[in-house]
Amino acid sequence: MNRQRAHLWLFTASIALAFLLQLLPLPQALLPLKPFWLALIIVYWAIEAPERIGLGFAFLLGLAGDVLSGELLGEQSLRLVILAFIVLRFRSRLRFFPMWQQALAVLALLLNDRVVQIMVRGFSGEVMPGATFWIAPFVGMLAWPFVFLLLDDLRARLRVQEP
Repeated sequence: MNRQRAHLWLFTASIALAFLLQLLPLPQALLPLKPFWLALIIVYWAIEAPERIGLGFAFLLGLAGDVLSGELLGEQSLRLVILAFIVLRFRSRLRFFPMWQQALAVLALLLNDRVVQIMVRGFSGEVMPGATFWIAPFVGMLAWPFVFLLLDDLRARLRVQEP
């Protein structure tokens, strides 16, 4: 398998895994702890391989996420486009942050995502969520180093294996 095909496989597999983790059923008590996995994967690929993630691709992934999760059509699309735009805009800075600063930046991005989600839900007339709604971005911040290091290690292994 050539290098481009292996990287495409890793890219596709990471997005598919994010969708699976997003659909993973959890007990009601643990639902507020579930991070927005697709956002974490998009942040990673926007930082490390911006040619793979564009605003249109983020929009399409959001539409697929909306269809899979049964949410308001276009909600995840809007959220992911805003997220991808911010990451692509500040990619050159984010890329060279130490891990703890990247995790704080991811927290800010995920909190921004929650604000956008509240705005969309407010405009659609849904009930505003409770205080536990704000826990998931912090869990995403804690998961970020593991997501980043795992994908970075897999990419490095693919680079080494190819002649």
